[in-house]
Amino acid sequence: MNNKVELEVIDVSNSHAQIGAYALILGEKEGTRQLPIIIGSAEAQATLICLKGTKTPRPLTHDLFSSCIEVLGGQILRVLIYKVKEGVFYSYIYIKQNSNIIRIDARTSDAIALALRSNAPVYIYESILEKECIRQEEEKYQENQSPDMDKPGTTKVELEQALRKAIADENYELAACIRDEIQKQR
Repeated sequence: MNNKVELEVIDVSNSHAQIGAYALILGEKEGTRQLPIIIGSAEAQATLICLKGTKTPRPLTHDLFSSCIEVLGGQILRVLIYKVKEGVFYSYIYIKQNSNIIRIDARTSDAIALALRSNAPVYIYESILEKECIRQEEEKYQENQSPDMDKPGTTKVELEQALRKAIADENYELAACIRDEIQKQR
């Protein structure tokens, strides 16, 4: 059986890897693992507006969808990130309407934007989080310790140091690339 871990939105930041993209940073509620997910600008805006409690003069798409669910007698119960394939995360939104539970496939960025509006929890399978996470640690790291990942003989220890530095610098895209390189060496 695959246990689920509850996540919370930590931040949304500009993507250093892709122009016009953003990194949605999720963190486990009871731990140090973090999960960066690359999202589009519309989803980043919708998430930030909700996180900051900003009121818009007219409803945005996620507000509209959330209102439709409520008006139709539904309630978002939870979001589950159930799969990752080639760097793309897949999610379900679970909605309760009367005594029925409805499961809807959704982009993770949209599902989380809706979960925030409904105060619904976001979960991920432990196995996915463990494979895709970066760990936030509280120690300080030396500057300029970013190994050349293409250089033969780059050690796992050097990569782990670079990963910690990238996380400390909040460069989550670089951290995700380093994490992938570490996984290749396993």
